[in-house]
Amino acid sequence: MAATAGALFTSTEAASATDGDALTVERQASRLDGALVALRRDLHAHPELSGQEQRTAAVVAARLRAAGLDVTTGVGGHGVVGVLTGTRPGRTVAYRADMDAVGPADGAGGATGPSHLCGHDLHTTIGVGIAEVLTRLRERLSGRLVFLFQPAEESLAGAAAMIADGVLTATRPSEIHALHCGPFPVGRFATIAGIGMPGQDRGQITLTGADAPARAQRLAESITRMSSVKRPADPVDLQQLLADLQTPGGPLARFVFVQAQAAGTTVRVSSRCWPEERYREVRAEIRRRARALGPATVDFPSAPFPAMHTPRREGQALERYLRRTLGTERVVPLHAAIPFNGEDFAHFLNRMPGTYTFLGVRAPGSGIETGYPHLATFNPDEAAIGHGVRTMSTWLLTRTRL
Repeated sequence: MAATAGALFTSTEAASATDGDALTVERQASRLDGALVALRRDLHAHPELSGQEQRTAAVVAARLRAAGLDVTTGVGGHGVVGVLTGTRPGRTVAYRADMDAVGPADGAGGATGPSHLCGHDLHTTIGVGIAEVLTRLRERLSGRLVFLFQPAEESLAGAAAMIADGVLTATRPSEIHALHCGPFPVGRFATIAGIGMPGQDRGQITLTGADAPARAQRLAESITRMSSVKRPADPVDLQQLLADLQTPGGPLARFVFVQAQAAGTTVRVSSRCWPEERYREVRAEIRRRARALGPATVDFPSAPFPAMHTPRREGQALERYLRRTLGTERVVPLHAAIPFNGEDFAHFLNRMPGTYTFLGVRAPGSGIETGYPHLATFNPDEAAIGHGVRTMSTWLLTRTRL
C-alpha cells in the first residue's frame, strides 16, 4: 500500500488551496508515505489495551523527538505530548490521536486478545505523520501545534486523565481537532458540524423475593425493548445506518439505545441516547418497569458519561475548507449521531471548540463491513493514512493563523 498512499492529491486538488499549503505539504508528505505505512504496521502488530500503551507511547515519543518537537511523556498515564512552535506569531491549536487497542469484550467476532479493530493504529500514525510533515514546514507555521497522543480512549478514561494531569493548563490551546476511522470510501471525509457522539449511562437493578431471578430476566428483556434503534446485523443494515446518518431530521435525530443483561437477581443496564437530556426520562422509565415487576432497588451510581458535541461554527468551517480543497464529492456531511459508540474526546470539546471528523478507510471494491470499527471484518485501507496526513496538515496550518 505504500505506493498507493503517495498518489492522493491530484495537481488540481493541490492547486485549489489558495495559499499553496497543499502543494507544500504534498512535497513533504510524499517523502514520508512509505515510512508511515511501516509505522502503522508496527503498531498494528503490537496492540496494547487501555492504560497499557507503554510500547506505543515510546515509539511515538521517539518519532516526535527525532522530528524536533518538544516532547513530554507520562501524561495521564502513557500519554505523549509533542509541541511544535512555528516561526510566525499565531494561535495555539491542538490535535488529538488515541493510541489504545480494543479488548476482546469490545470487538465483535470472538477476538481473544488486544487488537486494533477501532483503527487507533491509523490515528496514531496520522498524528505522527502530521507532526513530521509540519516540522519540515516550520517556516510556514504560525503559533504552536500541540499533539496529544492519548491513552485509554476505549475505557473512556484517557482524556480526563490527561486533563487532570494539567495538559491543557500547560499548553493552553485555543481549539482542538481529531480524526476517527469510518466506513466511508477512502479519500472521503465525513463531517459532523453541530452534532457529535452520544455519552453513556450505566445502572444496576437488584430484585428481591422468591421469584427474583425469573423477574430479573423478564425485566432485562423489557428494558432492552426500550431501544428505538438496533445494532447493525449485516452489511445491508450498515448501509442503512450510513443513509440515516446523512438524512437531516431522519430516524436518528432522536434515539435511545439500551442494553440490559440479567445475572441471577441483578440486571445491569447500559444506555445511550440523543439528545443527552433524554437520560432523565430513560432512567425514569427503567425505574417504572423495574417496580412494575415487584420489589427492586434501582441504582445509577454516577452521572452519565458526557456526550461529545462538536461546535457548529468550527465544523462548518472545516466542511467549507474540505469542499474547497478536496472537492464536494469527497465531503460527506452527517446530520445525526451514531447510536452505538461514545468518545471521550467529549472532555476536550467540553473545554474548547474544535472538530471531529470521520476519515474514510474503506478500500475500493471492499464491503462496508471492512470499514466499520469494532467489527472483526475491519480492514482499513492504508492509503487513508496519506489522506489524513495531507488534509489535516493543511487544515492545521490554516487554523494557527486565525
